[in-house]
Amino acid sequence: MAVLAGIAAFGGLLAALVGAHGLSQARRVSETGVRVQALVKRRPGEVCEESAPPRPLLQFVTEDDRVMEVVCPVPPTRRKPLDDGDDVLVSYDPADPRSVVVHGREHVGSDRVFIAGGALVLLLSVTALVVAIAAR
Repeated sequence: MAVLAGIAAFGGLLAALVGAHGLSQARRVSETGVRVQALVKRRPGEVCEESAPPRPLLQFVTEDDRVMEVVCPVPPTRRKPLDDGDDVLVSYDPADPRSVVVHGREHVGSDRVFIAGGALVLLLSVTALVVAIAAR
């Protein structure tokens, strides 16, 4: 039981760290990145009748006049569709322009779920580990 609790604790810690890293990256790019308007483009050969529409491309021009095309980091939703030809405000990291955050669609909830879930698994695993050691 102690080995399983240790493995679960490691997994919980890893999940919490992944969530924290994702949250800090999104916050860093939102706050310190360069803000530009991006054009939403449909991918070539994209089928529109799929149940979960694929993520479109975002095309924008960087400060050094490079044209970038990156896959949108968030999927379109019914409330906020990303239709072909729309303009959206994005922030990109000047050191890595492929790292973008779409303003108003940050989706930090999944990162927070990873942090909370990882912390919960870690707490339960450490509790199980303490109980297993005390039972010896």
